[in-house]
Amino acid sequence: MHFNAVNEETIVRKKHLALAVPAAVAFAAGSAHAQSSVQLYGLMDLSVPTWQSHADANGNHVIGMGIGGEPWFSGSRFGMRGAEDIGGGTQVIFRLEAEYRVADGQMEDPGQLFDRDAWVGLQNGTFGKITAGFQNTIARDASAIYGDPYGSAKLSLEEGGWTNSNNFKQMIFYAAGSTGTRYSNGLAWKKLFNNGLFASAGYAFGNQTSFGLNSVYQGALGYNGDAFAVSTFYSHVNKLGFANQSFSVGGNYTFGILRANAGYFRYWGDQGSLGQRQDNAWTVSFKLSPKGPLDYELGYQQMRVHNAAYNADGNIPNANLGTFDPASGLHNGFKETLYGSVFYHFSKRTEVYLAGDYMRLHGGYTVGSTFGSNNQVEVTGGIRTRF
Repeated sequence: MHFNAVNEETIVRKKHLALAVPAAVAFAAGSAHAQSSVQLYGLMDLSVPTWQSHADANGNHVIGMGIGGEPWFSGSRFGMRGAEDIGGGTQVIFRLEAEYRVADGQMEDPGQLFDRDAWVGLQNGTFGKITAGFQNTIARDASAIYGDPYGSAKLSLEEGGWTNSNNFKQMIFYAAGSTGTRYSNGLAWKKLFNNGLFASAGYAFGNQTSFGLNSVYQGALGYNGDAFAVSTFYSHVNKLGFANQSFSVGGNYTFGILRANAGYFRYWGDQGSLGQRQDNAWTVSFKLSPKGPLDYELGYQQMRVHNAAYNADGNIPNANLGTFDPASGLHNGFKETLYGSVFYHFSKRTEVYLAGDYMRLHGGYTVGSTFGSNNQVEVTGGIRTRF
């Protein structure tokens, strides 16, 4: 039987996961057309064993479950999604989704139950999908088709994701907002047209007396072709009163069993009297999916900073965070990461994997996880299943 890797953010929302309440049952509610459904779904990812070099100030390595207890590829989660037909081809939709760690049973973000999704909205074939609440930034979703080889190859109305806890994750922060890679107090609109054109826009309120403080606005465009997809976004983030702007363009092309992805990111971050930080980053990756249960991924990315201040810990902060130490001086450098993986799919729901990466730091680029070393290796095995 032939199974190829599939987008974990999409699979959990397919109808075969509908352990509905009641299971896969639609019921009338006030009129003949009003049908409602609620679905339970989830995903579990456990990376074990994981080996990481330069894991402390003495240069020692560590062996454990995941990176700091977190899985390599996907945040484990459980959630509920629902829809009600209110007539005219329109549905009221919602999603509540929480993330947890299989390694120790703890919530990913203590004190925040629904730390992945908490939103409600409307969906219609004419106007698209409009949602309000805690949700992905639209820049994150638009760039997921080329950010790494593990997500969907096509733009859609569904949320997408990048890999979870490894040394090539940080590029996703170029597509973030003032509250990370998900909007708090966010509005999002997405529309996929019949000709393959994709359009999206998002805004996040800062909920401050100064209206623009900590607010975000973003726009994205894209196109789904027969064997390719392309997209671009622009983002403006006000973080703690400092302007952060980013632009990205990229896409993918499928040649038979081989999918190639590539993208470019440009970032400008104001730093008060220190002037403007400017980043250039790019990524290229490949996914080979031959007939059979195995697929293979290989990728490389580079993140270059110019005129960047360190944070209070003496490291380069991720984009859009607005956290820097005015006394740290300005630094230039770059981080490069090579990564790869092999998946064996038992079914469309369950697989095991081997994965690894090699990160090297150059010039003034520093990260806290290496404890002063200029390189780090991570290697892991794992299992992932969906329900």
